[in-house]
Amino acid sequence: MATTKTKIEKTKPFLKWAGGKYRLLDKITAVLPEGKRLIEPFAGSGALCLNTHYKKYWLNDLNPDLINLYRCLHQEPNQFVATCQHYFTEKNNQEARYYQLRDKFNHCTDKIERSALFLYLNRHSYNGLCRYNQTGGFNAPFGRYKKPHFPKEQMLAFAQKAKHIKLTHQDFATIMRRAKEGDVIYCDPPYVPLSPTASFTQYSKKNFTLDDQETLATLAHELRERDITTIISNHNTPLTRALYSEAKLVKFTVPRFISCKGNKRLPAKELLAIYK
Repeated sequence: MATTKTKIEKTKPFLKWAGGKYRLLDKITAVLPEGKRLIEPFAGSGALCLNTHYKKYWLNDLNPDLINLYRCLHQEPNQFVATCQHYFTEKNNQEARYYQLRDKFNHCTDKIERSALFLYLNRHSYNGLCRYNQTGGFNAPFGRYKKPHFPKEQMLAFAQKAKHIKLTHQDFATIMRRAKEGDVIYCDPPYVPLSPTASFTQYSKKNFTLDDQETLATLAHELRERDITTIISNHNTPLTRALYSEAKLVKFTVPRFISCKGNKRLPAKELLAIYK
């Protein structure tokens, strides 16, 4: 008699995030080993953290607005959710108003208000793009959505998980060097470009360079010598295959378009480099 496989419900992140890993959870969790703590030096939307079951987590990101948002939600979840919801109105879903609030965000120094505005911008900007100019000003354009969703339930789910999460805003190399026995590291760095015009790493004030990519691969190799597993996501290119030549590679395609030009919309080729 055939049996029906139970579908496991996944927890969606409350943030939109370019390159977010929600759709790739099955591929990533399939190669994640057991451990006491999961470390993510490039936190992003936190999709992996929300859908795994380690005792402890360490989420780090170079974007201070992202980490401050997570901290505000962790410290005062109900109050902070109410503050954020205040911005999700029909009046604020207008182009002129969006740019007023974007300007307010760029001049705001209050951590709670700035974090609430960061969530507003994330949900109202074009494709949820998180982009800054060279002086650190958020500059993603208005998204023109009919009614942006306010992710209350997803925010509260993160707040519940945050009881087991350490949050930091540091360089990825600093975090990785502090890993201990029993830790598992998952890295989702800014991807290497697929073409000279395809690079996008300006989600914080600092670009992620080729030297950074090489440092990441070197650290993953060194940590393996200490019996600490590191898994890295990236595009599948000759460069990444060379960078991760000492790792086990799992290659696949993802249903994400890599070009805004209709005649070049092909599934992106990605890989997981497993240092175990």
